[in-house]
Amino acid sequence: MPIQPGQQAPDFTLRDTEKNSVTLRELKGKNVVLLFYPLAFTGTCTKELCSVRDSLAFYNNTNAQVYGISVDSLYAQGKFKAEQNINFPLLSDFNKEASTAYDTIYEQFSNDMKGVSKRSAFVIDKEGIVRYAEVLENAAEIPNFDAIQKCLESIN
Repeated sequence: MPIQPGQQAPDFTLRDTEKNSVTLRELKGKNVVLLFYPLAFTGTCTKELCSVRDSLAFYNNTNAQVYGISVDSLYAQGKFKAEQNINFPLLSDFNKEASTAYDTIYEQFSNDMKGVSKRSAFVIDKEGIVRYAEVLENAAEIPNFDAIQKCLESIN
């Protein structure tokens, strides 16, 4: 069932590119933006994450921690992060637990791949409540960052 604004955000623990564990419930007291994306090194994913990279000051000013999440390994994520100078954590959901909990999994993706994360955006407030949810079926689209930023301004 799709995640809806107003509900408690599903908890997860994932590894970042430095092999550190990141647990959502431990981020209470901070706004969180989760950006699920299909695959590192692809055109739209690169465009999306570099756009966030270039506007990270806005997120910092709204007390928001941004995380990019895909089913790529933490090693692939690390190389992608380094090559694109991504300045926020990328998390590996290699086992697809967070993507499944947030109902953001393609059953069938391009080239017969299964279990790839749908491009999605979630804003979670300081109490762990989802305030914005957008799950895109078309992987060529990017989230509505204007709406995400307005949501962050309203909850900050």
